[in-house]
Amino acid sequence: MENIALIESFSEFKDDKFIDRVTLMAILEDVFRSALKKKFGSDDNFDIIINPDKGDLEIWRNRIVVEDGEVEEPNEEISLAEARKIEPDFEVGEDVSEEVKLIDLGRRAILALRQNLISKIHEHDNTTIYKHFKDLEGEIYTAEVHHIRHKAIILLDDEGNEIILPKDRQIPSDFFRKGDNVRGVIESVELKGSKPTIIMSRSSPKFLEQLFFQEIPEVYDGLITIKKAVRIPGEKAKVAVDSYDDRIDPVGACVGMKGSRIHGIVRELGNENIDVINWTANPQLMVTRALSPARVSSVKLNDEKMTAQVYLRPEEVSKAIGRGGHNIRLAGQLTGYEIDVFREGVEEDVELTEFTDEIDAWIIEEFKKIGLDTARSILEQDVADLVKRTDLEEETISEVVRILKEELED
Repeated sequence: MENIALIESFSEFKDDKFIDRVTLMAILEDVFRSALKKKFGSDDNFDIIINPDKGDLEIWRNRIVVEDGEVEEPNEEISLAEARKIEPDFEVGEDVSEEVKLIDLGRRAILALRQNLISKIHEHDNTTIYKHFKDLEGEIYTAEVHHIRHKAIILLDDEGNEIILPKDRQIPSDFFRKGDNVRGVIESVELKGSKPTIIMSRSSPKFLEQLFFQEIPEVYDGLITIKKAVRIPGEKAKVAVDSYDDRIDPVGACVGMKGSRIHGIVRELGNENIDVINWTANPQLMVTRALSPARVSSVKLNDEKMTAQVYLRPEEVSKAIGRGGHNIRLAGQLTGYEIDVFREGVEEDVELTEFTDEIDAWIIEEFKKIGLDTARSILEQDVADLVKRTDLEEETISEVVRILKEELED
């Protein structure tokens, strides 16, 4: 009866945790062998027979019969007198198999054994979850908002697995309530202790790529390849695409008629502005395309330093730089070149770094952050607009404008 009472939940474990029969039997045998080692010092001479479906368990200890009074290893040897209590016709040198009842292990050992069994099952369960989600790294996954914390959102999937969506992996405009379904990409899976930590991201470029796989049939079928995707989450993204089939227009196929195909992706990403660009192995042409929607007049590359000098008409400069410098920053990430913008036809201009005696370095850095690194690039901007785009005060910007004007007039 004590065997049944101890392992009555074997079948429940098997059903609830989706453990296959072979694995469950291995776990059970390991648990019982650990208990036997603790009780008898060794488990080498024990046979364990388990039927987890029926909850049956038999443990047999094998010992050699020795003369009375000559037992040196009680776990491996049995006296002739003791052996004949089991069967009267045993002789010295024969093997004796004796069934060990769980109750013989002691009540405390039985309680510890059951606790160890539960622990091993949970450990196996955590390992299975870890392997499952490790295989899903880089894939889109959907889970439900369970709990909202200051630095992260805790999600639960249909199996009750906990997934963490940190604040810095969310799109700035994201707003979720308890019970909402959230889509993101499985970014990383780590075992901390014995419990897997699953991190989801909605800000990763990989999420954008996977949305293309889901929403654009030609990408899913492999007719269109995503060469590279870069993004400033919630603001702007650039995706370089290519196709081995000359009959396919990769950009047109991804965008769709009047943006119909890419609209779902844009909506999922909080109205992120997505530029889809035809990839090319020609670096000059790639830089030109990456700066879209600006029209580039010419490009000079330095492949050793990975820099690009891009010349544009004055009215195209603001388009190349983009709001907050987003366009030129993403173009640089997409191409791998550090891009400097120059105004075509403007003969006299001075780098801001030439004014370090009159303008503080941190102020110059603020202008560089939005792609303005020459005197004329600043003078062509509206002061009110510069106040919005930088962390500088209007008074500071006005003083800079005064200094630059005096220099260029001289």
